[in-house]
Order: sequence, then structure tokens, then C-alpha cells
Amino acid sequence: MHDRVLLTSYPRYADAQATVDQLADAHFPVEEVSIVGRDLRLVEDVTGRLSYGRAALSGAAAGAWIGLLFGLFIGLFADDTTSALALLFWGLVFGALGGMLFSVGSYALTGGRRDFVSISQLVAERYDVTVDARTAEDARRILTGARGAAAPARADSARRTDRPADRPAELPADRPADQPAGPTWRRWRDRVGLRS
Repeated sequence: MHDRVLLTSYPRYADAQATVDQLADAHFPVEEVSIVGRDLRLVEDVTGRLSYGRAALSGAAAGAWIGLLFGLFIGLFADDTTSALALLFWGLVFGALGGMLFSVGSYALTGGRRDFVSISQLVAERYDVTVDARTAEDARRILTGARGAAAPARADSARRTDRPADRPAELPADRPADQPAGPTWRRWRDRVGLRS
């Protein structure tokens, strides 16, 4: 893995994600891109007060879905439709009862130390979009609106160069100096980061 450089930074994750989508749409190799969250903090949003009634209700709802799923799976092997519907119904009932008992029991074991319901999430202060140093210039061109022009720009710059340092060390005597370098040279030059 090559060194990563900062391409751009955003206060919202959605903006960083949109930038990576823009690069992907331009056929940029997105496996060389990372989204890095800086200054992480845990945010816990309290959604309500927890009581035995609320614990029973949420446990019954979760258990009902699990029971319904098991009832549906077992009902697939039933002999007739009536048996399948009965299995669905009893799966729903027993799942709700089991979920309610489990949730109320868990709440009772806390001893009132956590009488609220919350949702936790990790939030970053900023989201940095980083990219491999060798392809950073191409990514910048794409983001500034020059989509699809990255490869031709490199080829054009190879044609226009007059500096000996950017040319291959040995040129055949019969090849004019302004003839573009071969594809192997361009690939090597781009890989090591030489720019015209």
C-alpha cells in the first residue's frame, strides 16, 4: 500500500461518500481511496424512559418477529395450508411470549441502574477523503470537473515536453525528439510520479 495523501475533507459523512461516488463514476480506482473519520466521539441519544411495560412491549415485538420467522420456516414443510397457518400463528404467539419474558427479566436484573432507552453511534468531527499519493493528481482532476481527461492529459504532456529529464535516457537515432514516448515509459513515469 502506498502513502495516502489528503484529497478533501468534510464535516458530514454523506459529503465524503458523495465524493467517492463521483470518483467511482469516473472509473477512478476507488480501492485506493479511504474515508477517515477524525476526532471520534460516542453520541448516545436517549429516546425515552424504560419501564417494565416498555421492556415487555419491545421484547414481545422482537420475539414475535423471530417466532414468525421460525413458524414460516417450519410451515414450509406442513402437509396443508391450515397446518402452515397454525404454525405461523403459534410461532408468533410463543415468540412474543418468550421475547417479553426475556426482556422483562433482563430489565429486572439491572436493578434500576439504567432506566432509559438510547441509541449509540460513533460520530467524527471531520471526514477526510484520502487517496494514494501516486494517483492523487488524477483524483483532483476528476473532482474539479476534468472527468476522463486524466489519462489524455498525461499523454499530451509527454508529447509536449522539451525537458531531457522527462524523456527516456536513450532515444533511437531515427526517432524524432518530439515523438511521444512509448506506452511502457508512460506507465513507468506515471507509476513513479513524474509529471511534465
